[in-house]
Amino acid sequence: MAGRPEGGAKERGAFGSCDHPKRSPRWVKIVKSTIMEAPVEAVWEVLRDFNGHDQWHPAVADSHIERGQPSDKVGCVRRFHLADGSELREQLLTMSDIDMAFSYCLLDTPIPLLNYVAHVRLIPVTDGDMTFWHWGSRFDTPPGREAELQKQVGEEIYEGGFHAVRAFMGLAPASQGGA
Repeated sequence: MAGRPEGGAKERGAFGSCDHPKRSPRWVKIVKSTIMEAPVEAVWEVLRDFNGHDQWHPAVADSHIERGQPSDKVGCVRRFHLADGSELREQLLTMSDIDMAFSYCLLDTPIPLLNYVAHVRLIPVTDGDMTFWHWGSRFDTPPGREAELQKQVGEEIYEGGFHAVRAFMGLAPASQGGA
């Protein structure tokens, strides 16, 4: 697996660690957002299940929370497989039902996203009872991979997630120009 030295032991700082190093020149920031034509409570019900993304995201084949912990317990770790068979582990860092927000980091991944931390937040749009969905992250990359990984995360994961949740909830696709 990429990011592991010979013998398979994980090195400190290998792909996916939740360490927070000094900002490097390869530090990538992604911010994606969309409007969901559904009440914020309905969208939150889908997203707040930290272990539910295998039910709506096409890139996720299966998922479970390690050690039988609740999926909304800060510190819980979800282990999941992507459709291509690769395995990832992510840890829930924060969860707020009041703010309808959570954050998580990658612990293990074959994708070279170093020090990846993501934030999801929902905000009610009162004009029409809709939801503003913000999904952003910061991570470091190996030299020369910034644009490739920014596109992969921003388009395949985040924008793909927006489309997938719409389909899962039976909502109309986003209007032209939206995610």
